[in-house]
Amino acid sequence: MNDPTTATGRTTWAQIGAVLAAVGASLCCVAPVLLISIGVGGAWMSSLTALEPYRPIFVVITLALLIFAGWRLYRCGPSCDSDTACARPAVKRRQRLIFWLLALLVTALLTFPWYAPAFL
Repeated sequence: MNDPTTATGRTTWAQIGAVLAAVGASLCCVAPVLLISIGVGGAWMSSLTALEPYRPIFVVITLALLIFAGWRLYRCGPSCDSDTACARPAVKRRQRLIFWLLALLVTALLTFPWYAPAFL
């Protein structure tokens, strides 16, 4: 994988962290709907709502990591040598495409509690 000490590595880890934090933020809402949709049920699923008080913390972490990753991709100056892969425009475009796809996924996960009733 990417070296975590390089600019590309830090951006990649920020994106991965943002997705994991978004999953944590929406776990109280997404997991029960997902389990019900595949036929798994039970009273124990109500215990997943115990994660609801931690949702704002996960949302803040998610947004902070997304902002950091976006800043690294768009605002940070050239942080790699001209002979490395991250200096190529095609690689930079691919990184930005992945960033926006992940941002879309994260937005869908964070807003899930508002549109979850449509699935039930």
